[in-house]
Amino acid sequence: MDEFELIRRFFSRHSDSPVVVTGVGDDGAVLRPPAERDLVTVIDTMVAGTHFPADMNARDVGYRIVAVNLSDIAAMGAEPRWMTLALTLVEADADWLDEFAGGLYEAAGEWGVVLAGGDTTKGEQLVVSIQMSGDLAPGTALYRSGAQAGDTIYVTGTLGDAAAGLGRLSEGPSGHYLARRFARPTARVRIGKALAGIAHAAIDLSDGLVADLSKVLEASRVGAELDVRHLPLSQELLDAVGREQALRHAMGGGDDYELCFAVPESLLPAEIASEVTAIGRISAEAGLVCRDGDSVVPFDDTGYRHF
Repeated sequence: MDEFELIRRFFSRHSDSPVVVTGVGDDGAVLRPPAERDLVTVIDTMVAGTHFPADMNARDVGYRIVAVNLSDIAAMGAEPRWMTLALTLVEADADWLDEFAGGLYEAAGEWGVVLAGGDTTKGEQLVVSIQMSGDLAPGTALYRSGAQAGDTIYVTGTLGDAAAGLGRLSEGPSGHYLARRFARPTARVRIGKALAGIAHAAIDLSDGLVADLSKVLEASRVGAELDVRHLPLSQELLDAVGREQALRHAMGGGDDYELCFAVPESLLPAEIASEVTAIGRISAEAGLVCRDGDSVVPFDDTGYRHF
């Protein structure tokens, strides 16, 4: 099976999407973005052995690479539209590719995202990259740089599950809840869209709560106080590792791909209020202070870094 047969068999699917005039199979995709909308473009790369175990289920690999890009789109408040795929393979294993493509299209189909093109190569290591684009109303994009003193800090979902789940992937795609939270993160696109033009700042939690929130604080030139008692922890995480380790996972574990955002409490959209948790407040004084009630909790984890 050569490159062209690989593309034809696994990545050529017809789409009726009006945004893709010409997709997979030509030298380039021809796209027709919606009129008078701002475009948002994101890209993520996952390397086997670095971002996921080399023996991770292929369907989960395909799902996850789409989901992490959807999460970036969500953090900007945008509607996802199309994506391109760059895939480096050690070998063209038809069974692996069939599963990978199935997971990729499953995640993309949840939000109507179209695969518009890409490239495949042979290499010494499995590397998967997706570039995804979306759109939103002009002037409504969410940035890291707009948080203001007095804003309430919220997060979606529960934190720390993925960090604890990484070691449980051997249980398979239908295994432990925590393993599924790593393998198949939930992209909070609907919540991101609800916050567009309303939240003052937002970020998705890929490197850990403390590390990613600190990026918002630095970009916004503000500080924050978190109360660790309010961090949302799943019962599955608490049962697996206990509260003390669960808090460490929640604050520094990474890979949750939940949204963290700052917005005045009075402006929080009612339709998402039950799906988010207030965990702290933005302050004028620089720096992040973590508290457990009246006590300061030392925490110096800087999150995941590539270099």
